[in-house]
Amino acid sequence: MRFTPNRNSLNRITILNPKGGCGKTTLATNIASYYAQQGPMPAIMDCDPQGSTMSWLDRREASRPPIYGIAAYKKTMQVTRSWQLRVPNETANLIVDSPASLTHDDLREMIRDSTSILVPVLPSAIDIHAAARCIADLLLVAKIDRQDNKLAVIANRTRRNTKSFEKLMRFLNSLGIPVIAVIRDSQNFVRAAEQGIGIVEMQPHKVRKDLVGLEMIIKWLDTMPNERPALLAEDTIAPPGQRYPIAQADD
Repeated sequence: MRFTPNRNSLNRITILNPKGGCGKTTLATNIASYYAQQGPMPAIMDCDPQGSTMSWLDRREASRPPIYGIAAYKKTMQVTRSWQLRVPNETANLIVDSPASLTHDDLREMIRDSTSILVPVLPSAIDIHAAARCIADLLLVAKIDRQDNKLAVIANRTRRNTKSFEKLMRFLNSLGIPVIAVIRDSQNFVRAAEQGIGIVEMQPHKVRKDLVGLEMIIKWLDTMPNERPALLAEDTIAPPGQRYPIAQADD
């Protein structure tokens, strides 16, 4: 059974980590809202039985740029599975929010045909251990090749100048996997989730610092794999006020 449709023109972005509460849904919804602002309409596939991504989409006002939702965790006898998981023809970007735990077989299916695989990691010993196991499974079980440049790590909900942040950065630098962004521990993500929007849809002056990390992720996702840089953890920490030029952040 395929978790995503086989379509060469579709950019499949899979967000993966077996550890619950690491911010997969927050990352998925913010990437989706960014691409919704850009157009054409993106799709977001919720594979987690908790249905958090679909709940976020339910809170989204109809006046907002549209995002097509796919509740992959639901099973129905009314339509075929392939019809349930269909993606609109005009959609160029599909963001897949994976469940908290996967068998090895499910892991292989989840990442099949993925253009990019993002692993968010929190700065705690438990989360670092879970991330190490997840990346090992991706490399050894799912046979992801580092040379394909489709796998990247995101340091999530971080606070600089703390021991946990320093420990997380040392761990991420040891992986040999690109660390493409550092996301701040900010209430702006909570406020956005409550409204069914992403931070890119909030007032720019209120989310300026939070947009830095999101823009670094988008820049990496929009770069062809053979042109993606092999970033180290320290390379993702932009100086204050330095941002990638995304128009929506300044409108």
